[in-house]
Amino acid sequence: MKIGIIGGSGLDNPDILKQPNIKDVVNKYGEPSSALTTGKIGEVDIILLSRHGKDHGIPPSKVNYRANIRALSDEGCNVILATTAVGSLRDEIKPGDLVFPDQFIDFTKNRHNTFFEEEVRHTAMPDPFDAGLRKVLSASCKKLGYSYTDKATIITIEGPRFSTRAESHMFRGFGADIINMSTCPEVILANELGIKYQSIAMSTDYDCWKETEEPVSFEMILKIMEQNAAKVINLLLEALPAIH
Repeated sequence: MKIGIIGGSGLDNPDILKQPNIKDVVNKYGEPSSALTTGKIGEVDIILLSRHGKDHGIPPSKVNYRANIRALSDEGCNVILATTAVGSLRDEIKPGDLVFPDQFIDFTKNRHNTFFEEEVRHTAMPDPFDAGLRKVLSASCKKLGYSYTDKATIITIEGPRFSTRAESHMFRGFGADIINMSTCPEVILANELGIKYQSIAMSTDYDCWKETEEPVSFEMILKIMEQNAAKVINLLLEALPAIH
């Protein structure tokens, strides 16, 4: 079994793998695509895919997410773990917490102007998660003493990060826990290909969603992302042998 990890939020560094070998996949999978790195975490064979290309060189708004899943499928991965940084709408989720979402609500936004509500539509999503995979990850998280939420709603939006203070109010009506910018196209294609998929969301900038508080600084967000990347690596070391 090969396990694919779609790295983001500080977890797309090939240095986390033993004996990493980077493969250039841009020409094969279209412009733009991402870099694949083969290697191991512990004794488990891993294909690590950087969401933003080699050396983090592709902006989020230009990433070909479906190409990412297709690339991992072609490499023979039948389990995908995806990581991303998110902001929370819930007081009980703090920076540094991990979240295992249980559903996705997909919105697509035409970004020609700033009037958000008129440009949103709902897209039905299939259930993307494997119960056994979630159980292993949750148990490992608890064993390591990490704070996590094992049930949450991810809202996904195509396009660059939006103005959180101006627009977060509309999401509260959906009972949303997390807003994430990238995962939906990956989940759709993983379902189509029959690949088990689990997203691990890393809460970083929750204060940005609270209009009564000052947002955290960019430097603080980067520090939390670095700490969370280390958390997720430890979680994977604990959980992957059981998944494997």
